[in-house]
Parts: sequence; C-alpha cells; structure tokens
Amino acid sequence: MSHAFSSPRGGHEVRLLQGSAELFPALVAAIAGAQREVRLETYIFDFTGQSVEVAQALEQAAGRGVSVKVVVDGFGTGPMPPQWRERFTRAGVRWRVYAPLGWLGMLWLGSWRRLHRKLCVVDGQVAFCGGINVLDDLHDPSYGRLSAPRLDFSVRVTGPLVAEVEASMGRLWLRIQAVHDIRRAQLADALYSLRASKVGRVKFKRPAGEPDAPQRAQVRAALVLRDNLRNRTRIERAYRRAIGRAHEEIIIANAYFAPGRKMRKALVSAAQRGVKVRLLLQGRYEYFMQFYAARPIYGALLRAGVEIHEYSPSFLHAKVAVIDGRWATVGSSNLDPLSLLLAREANVVVEDVAFAALLRTRLMQAIRQEGHEMSADEYRNRPLRQRIMEHVALALMRLALAIQGKKYL
Repeated sequence: MSHAFSSPRGGHEVRLLQGSAELFPALVAAIAGAQREVRLETYIFDFTGQSVEVAQALEQAAGRGVSVKVVVDGFGTGPMPPQWRERFTRAGVRWRVYAPLGWLGMLWLGSWRRLHRKLCVVDGQVAFCGGINVLDDLHDPSYGRLSAPRLDFSVRVTGPLVAEVEASMGRLWLRIQAVHDIRRAQLADALYSLRASKVGRVKFKRPAGEPDAPQRAQVRAALVLRDNLRNRTRIERAYRRAIGRAHEEIIIANAYFAPGRKMRKALVSAAQRGVKVRLLLQGRYEYFMQFYAARPIYGALLRAGVEIHEYSPSFLHAKVAVIDGRWATVGSSNLDPLSLLLAREANVVVEDVAFAALLRTRLMQAIRQEGHEMSADEYRNRPLRQRIMEHVALALMRLALAIQGKKYL
C-alpha cells in the first residue's frame, strides 16, 4: 500500500474559507488570474445564485485560451442547463461526468462509488480543498431557498501539496478521458464515420512562461486521499491516529456521522481518559438514511461522556475537526460508510496553532450559539416512532453496504 500524501510537511500557506460566501470570491479570483490551466472537481455543480459566478469565471478563462477541465459526479450533478452547455462548449470548457448513472440508476452494483471530493488547482500554484460544492450557501437543489446559510468549510493552499492535488486530479482525468474516448470511438464505429471520433476535441493556446512561485510559509500540511485502490483507509486512519494521541480536546463537525466500530471505540477511549470530546452533528432532516442511521450509535458515546450538539439553523455540511488546538482537518469526507468505504474523498490535514485556533473559534461559535446539546435523558426518552425509523435506516444502510460487498456498522 502506498504511503504517499500522508505526512504533513512545512512550506504551506493555508487560508480557512467558510461557506460559498468566502470560497467563491477566492476561487473566482484564482481562476481570473489563471494563465495556463484550471482543474476543478466537485460532487455538485449547480447553476443557481452565487455559483453562477464560478461558471462565468470558468467560461471566461477558457475563452482566453486557458485549459479548463471540470469533472462532476454523475449522481450529485444533474443535467447541465442547455444554455450553459452551449456556453461552455463555445468557450472550450472540457466537462466530464464521473460514473454517470445508467438505466439501472443507483441499483447498479458500482453506482454507490461516487466522486465526492471538492478540489480545484489553478496553474499548479494554488489549490482549494474542502466540503463546499459549487452550490450557493442559500440554495439547495432538493429544498430550494434556505433561511440560513449552509455551514461548511474549505481551504485555499499554496505550497508543496498543490502538486499532489494536481497529480491526483490528473490521474482521474486521464481515466475518465480514456472511457470518454472509448465511448466516442464506439459511437464512431456505429455511425461508420471517422469525423464523429473528432467531436468534442478542443485545442488550447497555452501562454508562454510560468506564473511566479507561491509565497512560502511554515504551516505544516498534507493531502489525505481516499479511493478504492491505494488509499482505501487513509482518511479514517488519519482521524484515528489524531484521536488516539489527543490529550485535551477533540472537536468534530460532521454532516453525516455513522462511524464504524474502530472510530467509535477511539472516541469513547478518548473521553474515558479525560479528553473533552465535542461533536457537532446534523440536527436538520435532509436524507432519511443518513439522518436516522446515525442516531443508534449516540447512546454509547453519551454514556462515555461525549458531548453531542445538533445543528439545525440550516444544513450542516462541514467535515472538519480540531484536536488539541494544533491538529486540524478540512475536507470532503464524512465519518460514515459512504465516505469511508465507497467514495473518492480528499481532506487537507493542517498542523498549525493559528489555523486550528481559527477553525476552533468558528466551531465553538456554532456549538454555543446555534447547537442543541443532546442529554442522555433526552436520548433515552426519544419517541418510539423515531426509534423505529432509526432501525429501518440502519438496516437499509447495512443492506446497501452488503450489496456493495462491504461490512461496516
């Protein structure tokens, strides 16, 4: 098993970004300054509200000769609006779909292996990584206008790990492009036309010269990936290692929280040895299985002294943690089976007191001002109907994992 991309190294500059309100202006500015290439991957690419600004930046970059490559997930992202398909095609944006759903939809065996990571690299000099989709903070594709912004985080990074992000994105693009070319060749054979094999090829003019090197800093950071080949357990092991070394405090904010036995044991052990463990979890119903399947595991955590705070002003979409005020992670991976066993995910681990302090401040503000702490009595006395729904959801999750050949909970 490869151990690349796992040890934090110095020389990074890392900026915390909360929500699309902070991410999108930074992302648009980076794309606007691109001279050579923009690569972007996301689970959801929506064309509503502020996310249109990202689409426009990509269109403008491609229009001036920058190579723009976008990969979206075939389940998370719906069909592109026709007007944007035409605009992207005209500008030269290369748009690819990861694992598009066939006629069986999510019933197909491999359909649960999704592209869930959110990454962007511009000119090989700056990278973005986190949990924020190309989706406006106040818009949800399923629920419409939100009354409060979604709680989520990303980071903007310069330094050595940018090359690792770019390399990982490059490998995925080559794989998807190979499948795309095969399908196009098959179409060409079916139509008996050599010209059909050339549809969609776009030539780009690459400006001469390279951009200036990024500013060097002393923040230690690492890229931690999860996929179904070399990096199957990398993110979970990074969490467990940090939890196992904790002495004072663990704060985890996670949208879909249903950790496996080893992760639960690590959290319980930390609480039992005197570490203050706080969890900020989803308190607002979004998806049946993810919402209810998490709750059967709350009991053991509460008995061990773990604090559980539920966030409900809007959807909690964060996948972040701060441990002992110096170790932090921001990324796309939930602590649930879909993220830790099936999806492609990407997190950045940061070892820096100032960065950890800023993220901790944001999380403690959400916990104290917008979270509801669940007591052991409240958990024990939850309604029978809720208990039934929890067991149904947990059974469905186990069934889904069994179909995928996985056993987790």
